[in-house]
Amino acid sequence: QLQASGGGLVQAGGSLRLSCTSSGRTFSMDVMGWFRQAPGKEREFVATISRSGGQTAYASSVKGRFTISRDNAKNTVYLQMNNLKSEDTAVFYCAARFGSSTRNYFTEESSYSYWGQGTLVTVSS
Repeated sequence: QLQASGGGLVQAGGSLRLSCTSSGRTFSMDVMGWFRQAPGKEREFVATISRSGGQTAYASSVKGRFTISRDNAKNTVYLQMNNLKSEDTAVFYCAARFGSSTRNYFTEESSYSYWGQGTLVTVSS
């Protein structure tokens, strides 16, 4: 089970940190990702992090503003979001992929098997 939290209302230029805590799984074996779905749009990739946390990847729209990290001891993945823009308004979902692979991380939604319930981020301009 994945439980996301940390969403809320923030002004443009502000910051938020999302958290996603995993339970019932061997968290350190999961590649983790964050996705988002804006109103009227399809869900899209935001960021991903390898099992060890050593490799990350970002969507071009958030690169340089968002940082994904994880604490395997706490079974938690984070998304630090800085310099938020109105176009970042969306429901943010964390996702987990379990299973061996030669790849360190995944950007495709179809690669993930487990999803959290989503947390709403609203950025006011």
